[in-house]
Amino acid sequence: MMWVPLLACLTAGIVSVPKCQRGPGALLGAVRLLAAVPGLCQRPENRCATSNAVTCTKCLALGPECGWCAQEDFMADSTQKGRCDTVFNLLKRGCQSDFVESPTVHVTIPSDQETNTQVTPGRVSVQMRPGWYINLLISFESGSEASFMLKVRPLEKYPVDLYYLVDVSASMHNNIEKLNSVGFALSKKMENISLDFRLGFGSYVDKTVSPYISIHPGRIHNQCSDYNLDCMPPHGYIHVLSLTDNIAEFRNAVNKQKISGNIDTPEGGFDAMLQAAVCQSHIGWRKEAKRLLLVMTDQTSHLALDSKLAGIVIPHDGNCHLKDNVYVKATSMEHPSLGQLSEKLIDNNINVIFAVQGSQFHWYKDLLPLLPGTVARQIESQAANLNDLVVEAYQKLISEVKIQVDNQIQDLNFNITAMCPDGSKKTGMEGCKNVGYNEEVLFNVSVTMRGCDTTRGRKYAILKPIGFNETTIINVQKSCACQNGDSTKHKRVWADETFPDGRQPHCSDSSCSHSRETFPSEECRQHQDQPICSGQGDCIDGKCFCYKNKLGRIYGKYCQMDDFSCPYHQGNLCSGNGECEAGKCKCFADWEGDRCQCSLQSAKQCLNSKGQICSGRGNCVCGKCECTDPRSFGRLCEYCPACNKACEENWNCVQCHHSNNASQAKLDQCKTSCAYLLHYVDQTSGMWYFLDHFDESENLSRLMFEIITVAVPFKSVLVLLQ
Repeated sequence: MMWVPLLACLTAGIVSVPKCQRGPGALLGAVRLLAAVPGLCQRPENRCATSNAVTCTKCLALGPECGWCAQEDFMADSTQKGRCDTVFNLLKRGCQSDFVESPTVHVTIPSDQETNTQVTPGRVSVQMRPGWYINLLISFESGSEASFMLKVRPLEKYPVDLYYLVDVSASMHNNIEKLNSVGFALSKKMENISLDFRLGFGSYVDKTVSPYISIHPGRIHNQCSDYNLDCMPPHGYIHVLSLTDNIAEFRNAVNKQKISGNIDTPEGGFDAMLQAAVCQSHIGWRKEAKRLLLVMTDQTSHLALDSKLAGIVIPHDGNCHLKDNVYVKATSMEHPSLGQLSEKLIDNNINVIFAVQGSQFHWYKDLLPLLPGTVARQIESQAANLNDLVVEAYQKLISEVKIQVDNQIQDLNFNITAMCPDGSKKTGMEGCKNVGYNEEVLFNVSVTMRGCDTTRGRKYAILKPIGFNETTIINVQKSCACQNGDSTKHKRVWADETFPDGRQPHCSDSSCSHSRETFPSEECRQHQDQPICSGQGDCIDGKCFCYKNKLGRIYGKYCQMDDFSCPYHQGNLCSGNGECEAGKCKCFADWEGDRCQCSLQSAKQCLNSKGQICSGRGNCVCGKCECTDPRSFGRLCEYCPACNKACEENWNCVQCHHSNNASQAKLDQCKTSCAYLLHYVDQTSGMWYFLDHFDESENLSRLMFEIITVAVPFKSVLVLLQ
């Protein structure tokens, strides 16, 4: 019921403001009115003391001004409730400062970070704690905030890598011919805006299966017969020429390019774009260069799920699959989704220029909000404006500065405001436009902590300007749990209390210290891209000192191991056959499995009589075969009626029964490797038929012939020996 007068109070404040003052002023007037009503619209002056919090964790979650006294003899005659108060009051009431739990929120920019030229700072450390803020609905919510400034400065001239990805279906014939004259003229135009310009080339059509191409024998190798042209066979994507500054080499590759064709209107452009983005070593993308992917087409592209029409149901894995410069997964993986394509383009710093001829230009233009760092331009007849199009699109791309947050951390929100050179303010993803090379864009980054999930999730986030090859890494330390836990008897030290010199660390407020400097060091990182001491300890003199944790022990050279975060099996962590490292079980010798629950000796149970694991058609998991070939079945994946080599693999068994002059040793071998069972499958009805009673001396070849020609003369039959 307390909300009724509060809402009435708020309504009165807004309604009482004259019409000419409505808008933001009206809300401010309401807030002033709320503040003027004693006991109704004001928050309590000391919610720490009045909260009755009985644990340190609950106390700190109340707000940034709250602290907890962990001194054992503090208020010995009172209850736990009195230990939560403002820091000032706790000190005033006699709690020693060394025993006051009140972690602060602060931002640190390390001095030993890598030198960035475009995005600074390159690394930021943020310590967060639970807190509160007031939203516009006059409610108190958990959260604390830390802020810092990020500066982005475009360079005057960048090296430029431009990769042409061309739709070579028959309707693009005239545009491909125009490419012959592009290289030299474009390189001349780019001299004014780039220090170093390189060109590359690749082609695409569509997935080489029906219904995307014609599988008629007369058209399978030449899809362009309707155009009276000699076409190359259709293909998903072919990487033709790696990035090079040799313009003559580029023109020569384009001159040799033949057109191809397919039978449906959309093409496989997104398939090819993803490969061009992630196959960096094949394409030759340079780290320091602006990377441009120019997609030339006159049709739309297939999207994810379209390939189900061809029976292709495996989602795209986002990886490079080029073999001899040909995309080899076109017929087995789906087209990528727009979200997946966008992620790979941003991860690899690729800017895309869609150069589209005809009415499909608007289709690509509508996709631009879903693909950051892309532009769409319309090609004139026979690509007459292609050179000007590339230069204009490039200048637009480098004049835009936007930021997105990668590697999001649970319970943290990032609010980014761009302060543009023209004085305007935009969100981080809107960014600034028309930014000159001599101008800086400042971003105000606010990190808000809403919760305290410390058991899982990432420990760092990445601020990534779209299209730039530099980033800012934010290492986040959540001060959620009290250093001494929720007990009143504590010793304020790390898990490893002794330094190499034998001295003890000194602990105060929220951290421990030593006479030597505490500093980030590469010696305290297990891998370069991981946080210091795995985010679970402090680095002092190049050695990790691991934090204590109520759930168990954290240990290891880099604090990368623990005895609580990995999966259990039959009540034992990692089945007792491995160690827990970074949340995954690292198995001892002779053990495997995600819980180290499988003995490697169990693989013997997956061997067939020929010594093959799962008959070569599956994987052995804990002594049981998991068939990877969908056509096979059986305990050892031994049955595979539709396999092409089934009869070839068992032909020796036919010879065993066919020969009456074989030696005893040969006959013994036959009895071991070939069971006397003959069966066939009616592929029309799916029925299996078994013949297990026949004379071993009978001519088995004749028997097989009789089964096929006499017993089931009008049915498709596959005869197998088992």
